[in-house]
Amino acid sequence: MTAIPSTAVVQPALKPRVSPIEGLRQTLTLAWRTIVQVRHNPFELLDYSIQPIMFVLLFTYVFGGAISGTPGDYLTFALPGILVMNTLFVTLYVGMGLNTDLTKGVFDRLRSLPIARWAPLAGRIGADLLKQTWSIALLLGVGAALGFRLGTNWFGLIGAFGLLLFFALAFSWVSVLVGVTAKDPEHVQVFGFTALFPLTFVSNVFVPADTMPGWLQAFVDVNPITILADATRGLLVGGPVAWPVAQSLLWLLGIIAVFAPLAVWKFKRRV
Repeated sequence: MTAIPSTAVVQPALKPRVSPIEGLRQTLTLAWRTIVQVRHNPFELLDYSIQPIMFVLLFTYVFGGAISGTPGDYLTFALPGILVMNTLFVTLYVGMGLNTDLTKGVFDRLRSLPIARWAPLAGRIGADLLKQTWSIALLLGVGAALGFRLGTNWFGLIGAFGLLLFFALAFSWVSVLVGVTAKDPEHVQVFGFTALFPLTFVSNVFVPADTMPGWLQAFVDVNPITILADATRGLLVGGPVAWPVAQSLLWLLGIIAVFAPLAVWKFKRRV
């Protein structure tokens, strides 16, 4: 009896569950979902649009004369800092939205679908950058209507825009870490009041640092918000640019290097 030679069964190589192109498409879809949600949450639109305008009007016309002599002079000083402050606070919505999706089971439903695991997080951050673009453009438009004039050139304006968006991207990772750690969206908001408010107001966003006590100036000078405000003023109004921009980039790269891995690790553990 002739033995029949056995043939080895070759298993086909497993294909990745989701290709990078599909993951990118899913990211854009989820980013659009986040943008569309603004229609159902008009209070978020207020924070992106009305609240920044109120800050500009309030500080320019209530405090401007006392601080800089005239509202117009104060607007020139304060608007770049208000852009930085608004960009910082708007990043909180990344953590709040992410936490809402986690607590309401949205990510549990997404895990049952053939979707890239990084797509929901990337979509949330991408949508935030789009909202930040709108908010920055709106503030600059309102500032121009009130009398703010570009003191440099279009390259400075584009540079300031890019620096602020990079700032939003960096601090989004801080917000993601808070969002996946907090129990509910209210705790994410509490973080904004307890951490971001002191960081913003103990800076030169609203007043020059040399008007503060010497012991306080030591912190203000190394505060990343101060450094970014100086860089934004240099790009929009004039003054030192290279060193403040370089310091800002170093700060932002450091924030990403520390908080992005922590946020991704915590995110994977939770989902």
